[in-house]
Amino acid sequence: MASRLLHRLRHALAGDSPGEAAAGPEAEQFPESSELEDDDAEGLSSRLSGTLSFTSAEDEEEEDDEDDGDIGPDPLPAGDGASGEDAERSPPPDGQRGSQPLTRQLQDFWKKSRNTLVPQRLLFEVTSANVVKDPPSKYVLYTLAVMGPGPPDRQPAQISRRYSDFERLHRNLQRQFRGPMAAISFPRKRLRRNFTAETIARRSRAFEQFLSHLQAVPELRHAPDLQDFFVLPELRRAQSLTCTGLYREALALWANAWQLQTQLGTPSGPDRPLLTLAGLAVCHQELEDPGEARACCERALQLLGDKNPHPLLAPFLEAHVRLSWRLGLDKRQSEARLQALQEAGLTPTPPPSLKELLIKEVL
Repeated sequence: MASRLLHRLRHALAGDSPGEAAAGPEAEQFPESSELEDDDAEGLSSRLSGTLSFTSAEDEEEEDDEDDGDIGPDPLPAGDGASGEDAERSPPPDGQRGSQPLTRQLQDFWKKSRNTLVPQRLLFEVTSANVVKDPPSKYVLYTLAVMGPGPPDRQPAQISRRYSDFERLHRNLQRQFRGPMAAISFPRKRLRRNFTAETIARRSRAFEQFLSHLQAVPELRHAPDLQDFFVLPELRRAQSLTCTGLYREALALWANAWQLQTQLGTPSGPDRPLLTLAGLAVCHQELEDPGEARACCERALQLLGDKNPHPLLAPFLEAHVRLSWRLGLDKRQSEARLQALQEAGLTPTPPPSLKELLIKEVL
């Protein structure tokens, strides 16, 4: 079928006569649109199937049939527009055969594929699952890679969560969003055999599906509880390490938290991006990397913009002035803004440092 289509396309583009391009009973038996869409749609759906990406209710049902133990079918809610399959399989109007209509069909098909079959959302993969013995408790810690749109060589962010963390998220979302959560399944608890390889593997796949389904529903994607699930544990651990002076270990957690917030694309709290940048700036400064610390301050000042005075504005300005002086860079604009705040009585002289505010902040 594919070779017949390529042969016909080659003749059509070479400018064969209209009779040759559309003649014969074979052309009626195998129209171009059905050949192209059946073959290529199947290829696209196979590339998008698996544990990380969901494109249709049919794909999910096939995957869920394999998991007949812990989870059941959980179809995604239908979208407002027509699905990719329905949109692609509509027959072309009569008389649109030949080189130009076929080329338009190719262009339209791939345009629809980009718009409907490849949604730009986060992908999740459980990269490891380790049994942790912490007497008297014992649990499995699942490490997930969180991948979003961006350069393919960018390292994914990571989170480590246990079953109770996922269960708490599911319970909170069910209480707040009964309608959207009704179609989303969650692996049930087991009284025994929780630490077998089979149970861990099934739960790993179920957690990937669970988070992917949550991300696919806008109402759930923006829920504060989901944002807290991704970001809050990382911020608390990073803050604790910073307060105890373990700056190198804290730096990795601050950087991971920043990448998570960037990939989520929705605010995880009014001040969390700023607190994350403050943590990065403090750690870089303590590790004798003033250039990176200054870049973090500049990014924070861009986020703050010309808004009303924020508690972190003066500390970021003070740190930017000091780091710019150390690096021999222009500091006049930040100096002028800081002086204006002090003269207006909006911040003490000198303002508190980023480290002081970071230690006092309750997350």
